[in-house]
Amino acid sequence: MKIFGVGMNYIRHNKELDGTLYQPKEPVIFTKADSALLKDGKPFFVPDFMGRIDYEAELVVRICRLGKTIPVQFAHRYYDAVTVGIDFTAREWQEKLRAEGKPWELCKGFDGSAAIGKWIPTDRFINIQTLRFHLDVNQNTVQEGYAGDMLFKIDELIAYISRFFTLKTGDLLYTGTPVGVGEVRINDRLEGYLEGQKVLEVRCK
Repeated sequence: MKIFGVGMNYIRHNKELDGTLYQPKEPVIFTKADSALLKDGKPFFVPDFMGRIDYEAELVVRICRLGKTIPVQFAHRYYDAVTVGIDFTAREWQEKLRAEGKPWELCKGFDGSAAIGKWIPTDRFINIQTLRFHLDVNQNTVQEGYAGDMLFKIDELIAYISRFFTLKTGDLLYTGTPVGVGEVRINDRLEGYLEGQKVLEVRCK
């Protein structure tokens, strides 16, 4: 199983990171190790040696068939479920790695950094690109996302990634985070909602 992530895919999030309305010319893709996956209600243990750890709520889609070099008009056939996930990010490490032009795996791919919610079949929605989601921390809404605001849409991302990687059943795609990221702390409770339905709960320890 492969876990793909997309950086800088919401323009207002890009501004909160860099202070500019930066729009990348191509998707910013990174990967996470399979040991990053956090599921089944397991807690997130905040690393004590990586500095500030931020939550980043995202829509996640699940790949359902084998595919390579997928045309964008057929990309919707290659995923069958969607949920909300959290891309936990070591922010200080990310800033250091970006400044040095290095990959992001250390700051985004560490153990437990890919929380995943309950899957909802995509056929329950008329258009996945109009979905709304949000994240609550300790019962306070901190992030609200609308899939239509993505700079690169889900089908475009799948078509792009499949040029470089063969997609396989069970692979996951984290599609980027909207504005509102923030630091997690021990004893925080994070809850993710998709179209008003709670699909994710993570407790931090």
